[in-house]
Amino acid sequence: MGVGGVAVAPDLRGHGLARAVVSAALDHARTMGPRYGLLFCRPPLVPLYRRLGWRTVERDVHVEQPEGTVVMPLRTMWTPLHDGATWPAGEVRLLSLPM
Repeated sequence: MGVGGVAVAPDLRGHGLARAVVSAALDHARTMGPRYGLLFCRPPLVPLYRRLGWRTVERDVHVEQPEGTVVMPLRTMWTPLHDGATWPAGEVRLLSLPM
């Protein structure tokens, strides 16, 4: 399950809107069965997502693109969707639409 494109207008930040939207998305994702959620974010947003319970993936994430595999330039974060879910060990390789 992926989260992307979360945006809050500058004058509305600090009111819990991102938390509400992301929480609702994760609640829905839990009904669909995946073990964890994944997102890519710019470095300044890492603290926000950490406050929302997301954890950083400490390895490079390789994303397969039409021209070949590239390393994801954004910070990759994950969150468990079920009790006991852990991030899998080993290389991270994703099939993806062109970035």
